Amino acid sequence: MSEEQKNYDGGSIQILEGLEAVRKRPAMYIGDIGVKGLHHLVYEVVDNSIDEALAGHASDIYVTINEDDSITVKDDGRGIPIDPHPKDGRSTLEVVMTVLHAGGKFDKDSYKVSGGLHGVGVSCVNALSIMLHAEVHKDGKKYEVEFSRGAAKYPTREIGTTDYRGTIVTFKPDGEIFEELEYQYEILAKRMRELAFLNKGISITLTDLREKDEKGEYIGQRFHSEDGLAGFVKYIDANREVIMPEVMSMEGERDGIPVEVAMHYNTSYNENIHSYVNNINTHEGGTHLAGFRRALTRTLKKYADESGLLAKEKVEVSGDDFREGLTAVISVKVMEPQFEGQTKTKLGNKEVSGAVDKLVGEMLTAFLEEHPVEAKIIVQKVLLAAKARVAAKKAREMVQRKGTMSSMGLPGKLSDCSETDPEVCEIFLVEGDSAGGTAKQGRDRNFQAILPLRGKILNVEKAISHKVFENEEIKNMYTALGVSVGTEEDHRALNIAKLRYHKIVIMTDADVDGSHISTLILTFFFRYMRELVEKGYVYIATPPLYLVKKGSKSSYAWDDKQRDQLQFEYGGETGQGVGIQRYKGLGEMNAEQLWETTMNPDERILKQVTIDDSAEADRVFSMLMGDEVPPRKDFIERNAKYANIDA
Repeated sequence: MSEEQKNYDGGSIQILEGLEAVRKRPAMYIGDIGVKGLHHLVYEVVDNSIDEALAGHASDIYVTINEDDSITVKDDGRGIPIDPHPKDGRSTLEVVMTVLHAGGKFDKDSYKVSGGLHGVGVSCVNALSIMLHAEVHKDGKKYEVEFSRGAAKYPTREIGTTDYRGTIVTFKPDGEIFEELEYQYEILAKRMRELAFLNKGISITLTDLREKDEKGEYIGQRFHSEDGLAGFVKYIDANREVIMPEVMSMEGERDGIPVEVAMHYNTSYNENIHSYVNNINTHEGGTHLAGFRRALTRTLKKYADESGLLAKEKVEVSGDDFREGLTAVISVKVMEPQFEGQTKTKLGNKEVSGAVDKLVGEMLTAFLEEHPVEAKIIVQKVLLAAKARVAAKKAREMVQRKGTMSSMGLPGKLSDCSETDPEVCEIFLVEGDSAGGTAKQGRDRNFQAILPLRGKILNVEKAISHKVFENEEIKNMYTALGVSVGTEEDHRALNIAKLRYHKIVIMTDADVDGSHISTLILTFFFRYMRELVEKGYVYIATPPLYLVKKGSKSSYAWDDKQRDQLQFEYGGETGQGVGIQRYKGLGEMNAEQLWETTMNPDERILKQVTIDDSAEADRVFSMLMGDEVPPRKDFIERNAKYANIDA
């Protein structure tokens, strides 16, 4: 490394553009001004600390949720430079905090790669905070500067001596900008855990000063992983039965691109591949995923052919068969990532595909030669997948053939709407024939369709794919929605070209059985129709829990707090003469009530189903719906305090 590269000072910080627009259009910069955007602020500050760690200058990061819901992020890096910036004249610390995209990460000599490149930098956090205080410990001296809504309260000043080295940033989000100001510990814990797996050797300590445990200590966790992605794969697959004793790990640099891959096989029937670029989860995949899949198929097929294990079988093996039951995490570090796709989470850099392909091809070949027992287990799993695929194809063809042969291709139970524009149309998946009948009477038949589902649908987490396609309720859903399996690019992908509804609403009873049915349906959508969730087409209806009445006055309540407020409003302190009806099932409401509370677009509350963290969603679905009982029991015990017990 040259002397010029070693100096991390004001000259290393590049200024790209001003900060004026951030407060006017915050959603453009942080995604939204709700829960997601609020937590995104923390990630932006932590990204700076991660960059220091990736460059080899920091190892410990501390994230603290303070009692007033402000956040403190502390690292033991070099400290943001405080010398005057060559172009601006102010201290470099002030420039970093007040100019959008001013940061060492845009100067290739300061950081080779940077996690925050996809984001907008700490200045954006500053603009959206009522208070941001930065403290730098550098060269034995301590400096500070404080801002409010992006404006400095005073210039950077020296405030004493110190033995520590690093940066401490404390900020409090602005209530004028954000709809939600309360930080959720679990959301931050998920991201910190993910960052610790993606950057092995780094320690991230999360502490919540708002809550203490039974020992009287603050809630907190330290996230640290010495085996990186291998540990991540074990964590994701903790609730699945694995068929190999060890995780396959591959790490190296090809064509100047650092690549890290970890993978192993389990007894499930799903492919679970999670990809990252510079610590950013690329939900839509991209060139790194394409390179991995290509290398995996080519290398395993070559080994299977040469070993003679395929010769005895009469089934043709395809690329998909090599990925069934595979859990893998791919992480690449790219100097200048190009993102594309609907949510800008698809990597477009063509050079990355070749780099991943080379590394995985070389290292997987070596692994198979050195581990013949594991290699044979993988090939046998692939053959099983190929046979299951042939059976599933026949079952799918039956679904699709049934669709074209029956009257207009629609299931008999479906009460369709008269409108044909998918953007306007809604379909309600309703629990049971009784509630289905009420919903049919209460709906607006111009744009609302009803499909009653009989009982609990198949738990697809435990079922082989051809059994899924043979299930009557699932066949009805495919046919009613107008979707099929297989596109030009991928014969297993969901084909939504003829999707008939852009709002698919799960409507179940507000009791334990209803919650279970809802979870079964969501498991099916996550495993077999994930594209519909990713495009924002799947919703959950929220029928009211109570009807509160007194005389001619009546109102609905969706939770206990609303119920108590209405009881006080109608009957004073004692609630005298107030009647409360608890709705346990949709069938307890008449058609008019169901319309005005749950189906009328002007009055209803719909919860849109989204996937923020596909790796965590994958882990939770396999834990809740899979075969392993102990992890599920542990989850229930840990979350029992959040349960709504309907006694």
